[in-house]
Amino acid sequence: MSEVTEQQILDALKNIKDNGDDIVSQNMVTGIQIQDGHIAFAIEVDPERGPQLEPLRKQAEKSIFDLPGVISATVVLTAERASGGNGGDHDHDHGHDHEHNHGPDAGKGGAGKGAGPDGAPGSDEPLMENTKSIIAVASGKGGVGKSTTAVNLALALAAGGKKVGLLDADIYGPSIPRMMGTSGQPQSSDGETLDPLENYGVKIMSMGFLVEDDDPIIWRGPMVQSALIQMIRDLNWGELDALVVDMPPGTGDIQLTMAQQVPLTGAVIVSTPQDIALADARKGLNMFRKVDVPVFGIIENMSYFMCPHCNERSEIFSHGGAKQEAEQLGIDFLGDIPLDMAIRETSDSGRPIVFSQPNSAHAKAYTAIAEKVWEKVEQSLASKDSQAPNILIQ
Repeated sequence: MSEVTEQQILDALKNIKDNGDDIVSQNMVTGIQIQDGHIAFAIEVDPERGPQLEPLRKQAEKSIFDLPGVISATVVLTAERASGGNGGDHDHDHGHDHEHNHGPDAGKGGAGKGAGPDGAPGSDEPLMENTKSIIAVASGKGGVGKSTTAVNLALALAAGGKKVGLLDADIYGPSIPRMMGTSGQPQSSDGETLDPLENYGVKIMSMGFLVEDDDPIIWRGPMVQSALIQMIRDLNWGELDALVVDMPPGTGDIQLTMAQQVPLTGAVIVSTPQDIALADARKGLNMFRKVDVPVFGIIENMSYFMCPHCNERSEIFSHGGAKQEAEQLGIDFLGDIPLDMAIRETSDSGRPIVFSQPNSAHAKAYTAIAEKVWEKVEQSLASKDSQAPNILIQ
């Protein structure tokens, strides 16, 4: 079956009306992206009307999903109009002159399940109700080994008998597919929602499954936020004891949205020992505290280097800074992980060290951290169960 064309998408969307006229003629359709039957685009709306236009978004999504050859349709509402917005009978090439957008596979109904403006979850649809806990692995800056930590933490929890999912929330720089030795695109077993991929006993979802390795993802904040929420809500994760989320580095809008809209059980902060990394880690920790997400503790990655030839220990990035920081901030120090070629090589080859060398000292260090994190999860869940329910009015 031939791939659906952009013109077919636009023709279908001409049946979607807003204020008496179709959304194509009003140049509301932006950033159309077509990839192997997966369709994604945004509908530009007045921010004041956003909360009322969710039915329109669902209608547009369904109209595209029903086209022959469409595997999934992802539509987001965005209140930020691009300069020279494209869509409809416009002179530009409907999103390709200004944006090259890749949408998440949302399956039939896409972001529609209880979603609000910009894909925010609605109050009528709980997120991950079959998941016991959601653990964010975060850092204040990039390059500290956060993804490697998230992968090995997830594998250590799975090795301990837990049902584990791993979400790559780093939309702009997804690395989980390579580290987990997984490729391909998610399929749907029920025709309604997509199934995450699976390897080493862990269910996996990443934007990296949906784009080519060299393709950039150029998205505005609202579309990224919606994509993340969809990957959590609109996938058939099944029953999980833990969903480990590899968070994007930093403390911007995306991170804040995740912390506010996803029912995180707690967060783990990854840092290297030097002062500049610890300063950024402190910002990440304070972000979670401000939105009342428990911080389980700090991990010091690249803590030291053992020379494989002479067995001499070198503290390349200093040592012990994360432990001191944890003590000053009144949170737990979860453990340290060395800078080691074996960890790097196994991650690059898609065979993480906890799986490929489970009896190694490094794998045991990750396992010990995972045990501490799980103790924190159980304490957090027990604390929530003992408290009266909170009623949030938004």
